Amino acid sequence: MSARLPGPKQTDYRNRRIPPILVPIGIGNSDKRVSTSAPSSPVFRKFSLAFDAPSSIGSTPYNSGSSQTRKSICSPIREEPPSDLAVQISAPHDDPPSLFKRHHKPRAPLTRTNSAPLLISTTTTSPVHINPSPTIMSLTPQRAESFNARVRGSSHIDFKTATTGVAAKAMRNELSQLVSSVGDPQVKKAFDTEMQSFFYLFTRYLSERAKSQELDWDRVKTPEASQIVPYSQLDSAPVDPKNLNKLAVLKVNGGLGTSMGMTGAKSALEVKDDMTFLDLTVRQIEHLNTTSRVDVPLILMTSFNTHDDTLRIIKKYANQQLRITTFNQSRYPRIHKETLLPLPKNADDDKAKWYPPGHGDLYNALLHSGVLDQLLHEGKEYLFVSNSDNLGAVVDEKILQHMIDSQAEFLMEVTDKTKADIKGGTLIDYEGSIRLLEVAQVPSEHQEDFKSVRKFKIFNTNNLWINLKALKRIMENEGMELDIIINPKTTDDGQAVVQLETAAGAAIKHFRNAHGVNVPRNRFLPVKSCSDLLLIKSDLYSLKHGQLVLNEKRMFESTPVIKLGDHFKKIQQFQKRFKKIPKILELDHLTVTGDVNFGRNVTLRGTVIVVANEGQRIDIPDGCVLENKLLSGNLNMIEL
Repeated sequence: MSARLPGPKQTDYRNRRIPPILVPIGIGNSDKRVSTSAPSSPVFRKFSLAFDAPSSIGSTPYNSGSSQTRKSICSPIREEPPSDLAVQISAPHDDPPSLFKRHHKPRAPLTRTNSAPLLISTTTTSPVHINPSPTIMSLTPQRAESFNARVRGSSHIDFKTATTGVAAKAMRNELSQLVSSVGDPQVKKAFDTEMQSFFYLFTRYLSERAKSQELDWDRVKTPEASQIVPYSQLDSAPVDPKNLNKLAVLKVNGGLGTSMGMTGAKSALEVKDDMTFLDLTVRQIEHLNTTSRVDVPLILMTSFNTHDDTLRIIKKYANQQLRITTFNQSRYPRIHKETLLPLPKNADDDKAKWYPPGHGDLYNALLHSGVLDQLLHEGKEYLFVSNSDNLGAVVDEKILQHMIDSQAEFLMEVTDKTKADIKGGTLIDYEGSIRLLEVAQVPSEHQEDFKSVRKFKIFNTNNLWINLKALKRIMENEGMELDIIINPKTTDDGQAVVQLETAAGAAIKHFRNAHGVNVPRNRFLPVKSCSDLLLIKSDLYSLKHGQLVLNEKRMFESTPVIKLGDHFKKIQQFQKRFKKIPKILELDHLTVTGDVNFGRNVTLRGTVIVVANEGQRIDIPDGCVLENKLLSGNLNMIEL
């Protein structure tokens, strides 16, 4: 499937009044006036941000400031003559193009409304909120364009032609109704722009589906040795500690942890020694700043699901030695699978009817929130990106030094695949160029080949290193075209829906000298389930300045394989069934299914399998030692 990135990142409707937040400290020049310019392309207008007018959160207006006008998504749809693409939407193409082929020339970008960062002083116990008084101008084309003006970075398909398709017209009418449901004119303009970006993504999806574009599996090759650099080769180069002053760290912080029964931001989950994901991240970067005497800021990309929670959480870090910036990614409507219409009927509809379009939205969000320009203005040149739930993703100076020495504009950390990593995306060589391949892009007849460790030995950790100047150049000039990932979901009331998403790692094809670095497994320690949480909470790891350290008494470098059944799936069940986390320093494998409860000071060694069938219960008593044991049936503390 050949997929393209949607239009620019748009302001989230629910959180539109909360601008990106910048939390400085007493290091660096964080309190000076900042002037930020929009992209230098002639289709953009310049704007500035000045920290000079105190106000309250949420007072930043949306301001057009444009001498040109564009048609809203609310504009009436005129009937247009049939076109080739309209025919393609109704009848699949016989000769699908290759995966990464471009088709039509670019069109001018759409209007974009920007908001300014908010400064929070951390020099006092109670943070002082200072709201900037920005001069914000919408980024409109210099000449009047129709509604179908192309967003930078989206597909090269003629979207005006695509609107002749029945499904596209129906979607456009529904989106018009959504926009019409917003009363505030300024809010309506921002929401309108966001829905246009979604509409472009949707029409790309229609076109690609109509042409039946699929991956040409014969062109998929294992990456060359030069495209994947072993981490061990990075030891020889001397590290310059001054490089850290050019670095910023970004955490993708949009997840809810619903698979673990959570309802709030997943990064607020306590994972080790009563500390949350965010606590550990803040502690790591603060230690880096104080020991190396540098100013590495922390950036959090939130979603509409986690934005409010994140703003509340970061207040407790007001006196820590780091700056925190938070910005929100897009909110798109879920698509009904059968009707291909949006689930929400009103802009204020329940959150369950909307979705954030994946971490591939990162690049547009960085650009249009103003955060990218802010970082460049501060002299930052490199960005380390990782998921907030990956506790192994810490700043590594050797990787940063390698990036500088090799003049790579983009690095992707990969690690050796195991049977537990069959769904992880992998790097491939596609017609001599390095690409990211996700499992959703693989034809069904080749799924087993993809999951096998024979052909694809590594997978993407989603730890990415990005050259910020290169990112600015790409976004201003050619834009990004990221493959669409079709993510089918089922709502709580049983409706089949589709989410159109993109992956951040797919951007690797746009950067010069981009390649992978094969890192040790300890740089990939995600907590996706309660089985992962047991591993992290155990005596296998300790904390040092917020970083997980493997217990030196562990005889093997590999970690145990832990599989907990459905009775342990939710975090509340997990906490109830373990009075205390067992000692697993000498454990190789643990499988637990059914109604099983663990007492205090339990020790597990070798291979331990505990199975309580339906109607049965097993209680592991306090102080029990299980070594190479298989337990099943009804067992209580006395019998053990």
